[in-house]
Amino acid sequence: MPANAENCRINYIELNVRNIGKAKAFYGKAFGWTFTDYGPEYAEFSDGAMKGGLTTQAPPSPAGGPLVILYANKLEAARDSVLAAGGAICKEIFAFPGGRRFHFKDTDGYELAVWSKD
Repeated sequence: MPANAENCRINYIELNVRNIGKAKAFYGKAFGWTFTDYGPEYAEFSDGAMKGGLTTQAPPSPAGGPLVILYANKLEAARDSVLAAGGAICKEIFAFPGGRRFHFKDTDGYELAVWSKD
């Protein structure tokens, strides 16, 4: 395969959700993500570095699959934002070699994590 900056790198993440508006409200409020709508069943999100999609074309499947991990400069502030947006903490902040992190579930039950070097 030819080597380039995009070759064999994670490029996009897609989440099946029950309600596009509710998912956009959660991720927009918790992390400041922006969205581009592509009809009533699909919205693309951007976190400023990576893009992904929210879709109602299949039911949510929060169990299994890879764990999506976000980075935050201030871990406690990110935790507070998740809670304020309606998320639920499923693993409180804990230390690991290299930093600290917590896990949360979004409004559709997807488990994600947030980590920080602090």
